Amino acid sequence: MLFKKRHIEMILAGRKTQTRRLPSKSANYQVGRIYSIIDCWFTKAQGYILITRKFNQKLGEISLEDVKKEGYNTLQEFCRAWEEVNGQGSWDPQQIVTAYEFEVLKERLNRAFKGDLNHS
Repeated sequence: MLFKKRHIEMILAGRKTQTRRLPSKSANYQVGRIYSIIDCWFTKAQGYILITRKFNQKLGEISLEDVKKEGYNTLQEFCRAWEEVNGQGSWDPQQIVTAYEFEVLKERLNRAFKGDLNHS
């Protein structure tokens, strides 16, 4: 799964356990699957995440608890980060996004999950 470098740092530090994606930019990531954490295509994975929950919601319905799971302290910080990633003026409270909750796996698992490892 593709992330900005600073978000990867937040993930590996355990501060970011959730991400929101626009439907048009979102691959269909699946609950129970493991994905590589990368900052650009065709680079070495910096870790792995296991998707534990997936749901749709309007951006304007994000709770303070979810903002903290995104790695931010306030909604304003998250809004600024959203626009840095998705473009100036992209914050629309009515926009429906897909939210993914995940757990960090610091290394590749050598179990049955191995076949589920994706670079998307």
